Amino acid sequence: MVTRGFGGRESGRDESGRVPPGQHLTDGFPVLSAGPTPRIEPADWNFTLKVGPRPVKVWDWEEFNSLPKTKMTRDIHCVTSWSKLNTAWEGVIIDDILADAGVEQPTEFVLAHSYDGYSTNVPLADLASGRAMVALSYEGRPLPPDHGGPARLLVPHLYFWKSAKWVNGLQFTDRDEAGFWELRGYHMYGDPWREQRYKSD
Repeated sequence: MVTRGFGGRESGRDESGRVPPGQHLTDGFPVLSAGPTPRIEPADWNFTLKVGPRPVKVWDWEEFNSLPKTKMTRDIHCVTSWSKLNTAWEGVIIDDILADAGVEQPTEFVLAHSYDGYSTNVPLADLASGRAMVALSYEGRPLPPDHGGPARLLVPHLYFWKSAKWVNGLQFTDRDEAGFWELRGYHMYGDPWREQRYKSD
């Protein structure tokens, strides 16, 4: 059964069209997860890029952190109806991951995988061209476990369930394969401006 989410108080601020319909602003950063928070030490972390079932490249923590870093400040929007403005992240944009692996565009579809077994689908077009990153820090500090540390996917223009916590890989797929929440009734794409929360939206 799909849970319709959590309510919350509106801040009452007018942010000139930066808040999608059905959302309210929060000054905090709510912690919502599909299950228990895994604790992954950086020394035990790795990230795998796959084309279908075939691994193309695997990075350990040190290797991944040697890739070019990018800072990104974006608004984020959770399907449970909260939005948070001007969140500041630093990490490795997906373009730089693909470039380091020598991969361009084997397919149009990608599944993100996480250490807790979570997955979510995101079109490559929504990951490339500087639109998304594997975030390693938030507000200038290492990403805490409750918010997906040591690394999480960040796809800020889609609902935040697409920004998979505890990410450990991206997999190119031949078709648009549903991930954890998509299999449980959430929308396959998840555009907050079109209120694409559920399959029927």
